[in-house]
Amino acid sequence: MTTPLRVLIVDDDFRVAGLHREIVADRPAYHALEPARTLADATAAVRAERPDLLLVDAYLPDGDGIAWVRETPVDAFVLSAATDAATVRRALRSGALGYLIKPFERRALVDTLDRYARFRNVLDEQRTVSQDEIDRAMAILRSGGDAPSVSRSATEQVILEALGDGASSASEIADRAGVSRATAQRHLAALAARGIVDVRLRYGTTGRPEHRYARRRA
Repeated sequence: MTTPLRVLIVDDDFRVAGLHREIVADRPAYHALEPARTLADATAAVRAERPDLLLVDAYLPDGDGIAWVRETPVDAFVLSAATDAATVRRALRSGALGYLIKPFERRALVDTLDRYARFRNVLDEQRTVSQDEIDRAMAILRSGGDAPSVSRSATEQVILEALGDGASSASEIADRAGVSRATAQRHLAALAARGIVDVRLRYGTTGRPEHRYARRRA
């Protein structure tokens, strides 16, 4: 993805909305829109700004945020102080991709945003996808990459498929595989140690040489 993902925060507490907006604005893959404090304002913002992602409180002054998520055809996470299981399940039934209980640590929203960016990278709307890619996207969304339901061997297979025919950097491979750079590097190192992947160095004009990874030929 080259165009930043546009995020609309819907929260009636302007201090909380401002804090969340700052977190979004700090992430390089995102553009934070002006927060909406009511569902009426949020509806108008969706029409005018065409956001890619919504961060919505469960209860707004003029209505039910979860019901609004169900009616709005935009990816959304619910951010709420409500901790009862019924509210959480209703949010998920209504199409929310996830649920964060407020207040939460900054890292929690950062992780959610990073996972969503990788999820979108795998499920690029401009192409068709395989069942494996759908499964991988859902694993990324739920757990950030190496989900308990995805075995290490399965992750390594994804990394190998992402290598392609040429030599690539860990960042390039991570983007294709829909995993974090750290996860890609860890598995690439293990594959190299077993002789499955070759590691090459590419020297630029300045700075340290870049590691390039390629599938070892028989």
